[in-house]
Amino acid sequence: MPGKASASSDRESRYGFDEGGRSFAERLGQFVPQPLARRGLTIRLAVERTRYERGEPVDLTITIRNRLPVPVTVTTPQRRLWGWTVDGLLEGSDESRYLSDSPGSFAFRAKETKVIERTWSGRLKRVADRTTWELPDPGVHELGAFVATGDGRLHDSVEIELG
Repeated sequence: MPGKASASSDRESRYGFDEGGRSFAERLGQFVPQPLARRGLTIRLAVERTRYERGEPVDLTITIRNRLPVPVTVTTPQRRLWGWTVDGLLEGSDESRYLSDSPGSFAFRAKETKVIERTWSGRLKRVADRTTWELPDPGVHELGAFVATGDGRLHDSVEIELG
């Protein structure tokens, strides 16, 4: 599925975040207990408007912020650090995901805000004997964004109406 990611430098990690100075923040952030580090993060999902035509692309802006005055590193049970959903379907798809069981880590500098931009195509990917891209039913649908901590607490959602 096509998506767009904002690029701020040539030093970006595979997750689209600037790697400059990350190693120091990651090392220092490991001393902050996980419950405190997780409570220090906020996540916000925003869309340009609340009504779209069926099949119209929807731009998502996900903002994850460390409110703490110290660097933090949040661990995730798998390699996935964050994600977005459409009606509970990861990236608008019912396709099975195969992720390594090795944990991931998400480092933030003091008071750092990470902004992620993605585009949902406006269609749902259905994977069975053959893959299809279906228009969702008209009506209200929920878009969500999360930090993949495994407990579901770092999550935000918005409702949009498809006509």
